[in-house]
Formats: sequence, structure tokens, C-alpha cells
Amino acid sequence: MAALAPVFLLACEPFKNSAPYVRKGRKLSGNLTLLCTVKGRSMESRGGGVSRNAKSPAPRKSNSYRSSRRSAIKKSFSQEQVSFTTPLTGEATGAIIGGGLSGLLCAAALEERGIRSTVFDTGIHGLGGRMGTREVFESQQQLVFDHAAQFFTATDERFQKLVDKWLADGLVCEWKGLIGELEAGGHFTPLPSSCIKYIGAKGMRPLADSLQKFSGLVEITRPCWISKLEPCNGMWHLSEREKPRGAFDAIVIAHNGKCANRLLSSSGLPLLYRQMKGLELSSIWALLAAFKDPLPVPRDGALGAVEGAFVKGVHSVSWMANNTSKLLPLHAGPRVPECWTFFSTAGYGKRNKVPQENIPSVTAEKVKMEMLEGVEAALGLSRGTLPQPFYTRLQLWGAALPTNTLGVHCIFDPYGRAGICGDWLLGSCMEAAALSGTSLGNHLADYFQSGGTRPEEFAVGLHETFRSVARHDIGHFPGLQSKESILTASNLAIC
Repeated sequence: MAALAPVFLLACEPFKNSAPYVRKGRKLSGNLTLLCTVKGRSMESRGGGVSRNAKSPAPRKSNSYRSSRRSAIKKSFSQEQVSFTTPLTGEATGAIIGGGLSGLLCAAALEERGIRSTVFDTGIHGLGGRMGTREVFESQQQLVFDHAAQFFTATDERFQKLVDKWLADGLVCEWKGLIGELEAGGHFTPLPSSCIKYIGAKGMRPLADSLQKFSGLVEITRPCWISKLEPCNGMWHLSEREKPRGAFDAIVIAHNGKCANRLLSSSGLPLLYRQMKGLELSSIWALLAAFKDPLPVPRDGALGAVEGAFVKGVHSVSWMANNTSKLLPLHAGPRVPECWTFFSTAGYGKRNKVPQENIPSVTAEKVKMEMLEGVEAALGLSRGTLPQPFYTRLQLWGAALPTNTLGVHCIFDPYGRAGICGDWLLGSCMEAAALSGTSLGNHLADYFQSGGTRPEEFAVGLHETFRSVARHDIGHFPGLQSKESILTASNLAIC
């Protein structure tokens, strides 16, 4: 893969490390020993190793049966800081936890600099995160849905270079269908053609597949749920439910939400955990529905029927898109089913949030009914007249979109040799994900090349504060104008 143009080295701020102290090594498993320093004493580190810096532990108090969540959070924030002292060698390696666009491009940037990495991802069907396309066969018909990112724009020349390569390879094309705002009652207003809207020519998933054509320096492990990070003998040791998954010189967290919070809560990286924990995310329901007959959507003369619309004035629906006319325009016709993707509003998602791994059937049926009623209201149809879909699938994106951001390309703790990348650091879009992943990959490569001897020069993003994000319910679109404003980030990237 032709990597993005190198992203400029981010300005770094000093990393404030607490006073060193000493603690005897504690046994982990097998022959591994955590090598540390203890306040008031020193011990020779046989392997270079790791130190943890914090206040001396107070005598343990008896725990009540019901410990509060607040107490657990305070304990996590006060965890000891890992500080590696082992010099880095020319064979340094990185572990990237998360195989979405940001994680894959971080690996690509490291590969271009000659650095090995392993990408760990939970995906069963493939990598790509929100670049997801679902293909199913129902009633002897092929149904295709983009069920997360719907389209994207490119305003940064570094991201545009990657998009140009996708265009040359036939992986993306311009979405020329009619897109606009649909107000309750069926009142449609086309959006101005202010910028090019790109879509995956055969869905979004092939874009992620194209990024996996590495030269051999990148290993991909999936499905894999990394459940523990442990610093030992100058390396990060990763495990999945007690199963060892390798040792690495540095780690990258390329996902967010409760799984990332849980992973960082006891890792010895309190500054990274604090930044990740400060992220606030909305929830969005996605309803995939296939109809035998075309929906009665608005039309606009020679432009034809609406293919995508931001829905206004409906509490349960904020977006709707016809995947059939978008992805299979040559096959669209009166006998071809229409495959639609509907997204809820963030407010509706919040009011109806449940554990996304185990959605109660009662909730699923309620949400499906109310979202279809919302579509009916948006189109201005009489109650009960919307054609009934012959296929539906409901999905909850429990950690969908950020409501706040740090406004930095990446985060890196040079003492703990750990970083974070992801679209949420800059907004919520494919462009932001690409820039963040590439930035951290190049930043980590520069740190490796320095040998880790000047860590204070490489700290970035550890002390920035969050600010709120002015956003659309389902994403940000740099360069895309609406009736009311210019949206400021890039796609329908559902986190």
C-alpha cells in the first residue's frame, strides 16, 4: 500500500514524572519479574526494566461488600506510572490494539519506516471498524448495506493522496446521487454541491481490505480480545484471557469506549487513562431494512429520487440512505429490492440504550417499530402506509460519536512507551482517523530511532483538555454545506 505522505512531527510538551522510588520486583507468571525502583532504596535492574512512580501505598483498609464505582475510578486514576529504562534497540516492535482505519494506517506508517508491528482486532468477519459493509442473501436475493460509515469527504491533502490511490484502484468513486435534508412531512431540500462525496465502489469494507496488503513487517491477529497489558523486563506483555499474545517495545490503543477504558484502568498509564476516560460518546441505533417495492421518497426532476437524507424533526431517525441505488446503480430496478440504512438520533439512542452485546428482544422490536414509524413520518406518509420490509437487522453502536475532543493528532507517553490514535482526537470522520493513525505511526518511529534516550521531547497530548464538538447527530463532514451551516468534520463514521 502506498502510505500517506509523512505527517509533520507534532509539537511535544514536557512529561511531568513524579519522584522515583523503589519497590522490590514482584512475581508475575513463570520466570517473569517486574523490575522497579523503591523509594529510599535502589536495586540493580537485571534487564533494564521498568519503574513505577507514585506515592507509597497506604495500609489496606477493609473493603465493604458494595464498593462504589466512584471509588473504583479514583483508584484507577491514582495508579502508578510505568517508566521504562531499558534502551531501545534497532529491532523495536509495536503492538496496535484496534484494526480500524486509524490502527491500520498506524501500522502502515511504521512499516514504511522499517518497523515491525502486530495489529490485534476483535473483528470476526474482517478488519476496518466502522468501514463495515454487510452482505446477506435473503429470499434468493443479494442484499448489501453500508451499516456504519456512509460516505466521506477529503479536505486535507495528506488524506487526499490516499483517496486518490483508492480512486486509481477502483475502490472508491464519487457519490453523485441526490442527497439533502428531509424534514418531517416529506419536505426535501438538496444539499449544495460544495465538495466531492466519496463512497466505497462496492461498499466500505474493501477499503479496509486494501490496507492489509503489507510487505511482511505487519502481522494481523484476529479475532482477538486483548484483556491485559503488563510491563515486565523492559517490554509490554499482552494477553488475551490469560493467554500470552507477545511482548512488544511499545503499544498503541487504536479503539475507544468501555473496552479501552477497562484495558487502561490498571495498566500503569494513568495519563493515557485519564485522557481516554474523559471522552464522552453518544449511542446510535442502526436499522438495516430491505423492501420489495421502492419507498415513496421525494424526487427532484432530472436528479431522480433521493438516495441519502439527513432527517429533521423526527425524534427516532436522523439519517436514511438507499444502498441499492448507491452501491448497485446498474442493478437497481423495479424487481430489485431496495436496501436502506436508517440511523437514529443520538437522543433516541441515549433513551433506549441497552447492552449492545445482548439486546433484549422486547427492546429490539420496540426500536425497530419506532424507527420505521419515524421513516414514515419523515416521508409524510399516513400512519401504517409505509411498505413493510421483508428483511431487517438492528444494531446498536453503543460508543458511536464523540461529544467532545482534545483537538490533537495523537497522544503519546514516552515514559510508558504507549500511545493513542483515533478519529475522536480530531472529530469523528475517516479523514480524522487517517491523519491520527499516520501521525502516531510516524511519531512512534521517530521515538524508536531516538533510542528512547530523550523521552521528554516526545510527550504529546497528555495534558490537553477536552472541548465540546459542534456536530451533526451522525457525524462531521468537512467541506459539506447544509442549509444552516458548514459541518466541520468528515463522514458518517459511527464510533
